[in-house]
Amino acid sequence: MNYGLIGEHLSHSFSKEIHEMCADYTYELCELSPETVADFMQNPTFTAINVTIPYKQTVMPYLCEIHDHARRIGAVNTVVNRAGKLYGYNTDFYGLSALTRRVCGTLQGKKVLILGSGGTSHTARAVADTQRAASVLTVVRNPKGEGQISYADAETTHSDAEVIINCTPCGMYPYAGGAPHIKGTPIDVTKFPRLAGVVDAVYNPLRTNLVQDALDCGIPAEGGLYMLVAQAVMACRIFLGRVEEAFSDETAMDREADGIFKKILSDKENIVLTGMPGSGKSTVGKALSELLNRPFIDTDAVIVERAGKPITEIFAELGEAGFRDLETQAVKDTANAYTGAVIATGGGAILRDENIRALRRTGRIYFINRPLEHLIPTADRPIASTVDAIRRRYEERYDRYLATCDVEINTDEVVEHTVNTVREDFFS
Repeated sequence: MNYGLIGEHLSHSFSKEIHEMCADYTYELCELSPETVADFMQNPTFTAINVTIPYKQTVMPYLCEIHDHARRIGAVNTVVNRAGKLYGYNTDFYGLSALTRRVCGTLQGKKVLILGSGGTSHTARAVADTQRAASVLTVVRNPKGEGQISYADAETTHSDAEVIINCTPCGMYPYAGGAPHIKGTPIDVTKFPRLAGVVDAVYNPLRTNLVQDALDCGIPAEGGLYMLVAQAVMACRIFLGRVEEAFSDETAMDREADGIFKKILSDKENIVLTGMPGSGKSTVGKALSELLNRPFIDTDAVIVERAGKPITEIFAELGEAGFRDLETQAVKDTANAYTGAVIATGGGAILRDENIRALRRTGRIYFINRPLEHLIPTADRPIASTVDAIRRRYEERYDRYLATCDVEINTDEVVEHTVNTVREDFFS
């Protein structure tokens, strides 16, 4: 391996695509067990590597020299092999700095809460200190050290915080929506009326519940994908021997990171279609799938396949509430399983907030708004099988469609026009 990434679990990593956008080299993902790290580092055959969880501290004893930033943070995520001697750097510092600038402008003079006490939290503290934050507190479940507070204290005594930086894995794939032992969000942003920015180091899913909570409150917020891209841009320069440039030309790196971020976001983000039964979601979705060479998933088809029976029978046996439960599971599973796909949802999928949450974690939602007079009832739509039923559903749901979409697409009867309108907006 010449260039690549080492870590314990890398199946979710976007690093290969990002690095191969940065430079003309092949970048490999190399999963190592804890028992094999020592041999890998003592007998290096690589040119340069990135290091991720849980080995950012593990590799440090094998390095002949560690850059000041990395030594200060206590973690290395970039290692270069120069004639058999290993040199360590930390590009996460620049990545997180770039992300905080993007979300908050600057941390100078602001009260900052850092959630978590792991390696990324040390990077966040270094960033906050460098940007001259007014105060920085680390929020943990069981505070012990200096500068550490509990989550309860954060929400009461320190509710005047202006920036929250999440450095915990809470909300990370595959537990994006929460699991029995993992809450879906680490802290309640509504407890902090002075919040001016929320930064989440988690990049998969694209928008955690924490980020969505903040955005719902009108607070600038973003997940960790931009940080991942920015640190990779810097690491690439170090890989290729441009170390001085990596630590001096922040403006050029920001420009490059902006371009790669836009491309990787569009590659990874799902296109989600909502709208009334008969609005053409499946037809438009299939056409988009073919045009963009993306997978196409219809959540109604997922439900039918899992149940082994048509939707009319599911409604007859379970009622609407039972069908909606199956729909919610299908929506969650589809949103979690796919990136870079086209997803058509059932007409009533927008009725549950948890469905919208799941879809927004990984996608951009387009409301395909076909005029009421062109919505044709059919027998296979249990609660929209007549003209009157279609009209009632349209009136009941119209405001909800508007409130839950990112973009409304007023469709005419030409599929190609609708498809191109979605495509142009998505890649704009």
